[in-house]
Amino acid sequence: MAGKGDTFENDVLKLIFNATAIANMADNAASSPLTNLYVSLHTADPGDAGNQTTSETAYTGYVRVAVARTAGGWTVTGNSVSPVANIDFAACTASPGAAITHWAVGTASSSTGKLLYAGTVTPNITMATSVIPRLTTASTVTED
Repeated sequence: MAGKGDTFENDVLKLIFNATAIANMADNAASSPLTNLYVSLHTADPGDAGNQTTSETAYTGYVRVAVARTAGGWTVTGNSVSPVANIDFAACTASPGAAITHWAVGTASSSTGKLLYAGTVTPNITMATSVIPRLTTASTVTED
């Protein structure tokens, strides 16, 4: 078998996104855990070596969105994770920049931050003034 078993993949996603301990292995409450994860938008794939600022959009009005590390913030099932509710970003007020092609989840509300997972935005979001980028509950990242 290459990689992780399916049950453990779900356990890892639940630990990261729902703050659910992995019995006898990882206790989320043992440290000062993050209570939110921060979703960012990107104009290209940030890649495995990237951080939260790699190819991050810079349209006027953009800020990352905090999503709670709970089952109320994220759905984990079938080795994938998706937001429980749509994630709406701030409207573009000027200088829209390039299309949004990727989204990512990280640890920081601003600055470099640790990139945890990234996925594609389908269809891409063409930016223009007054556009409010939205990730739907169909936006997923997979642990496999």
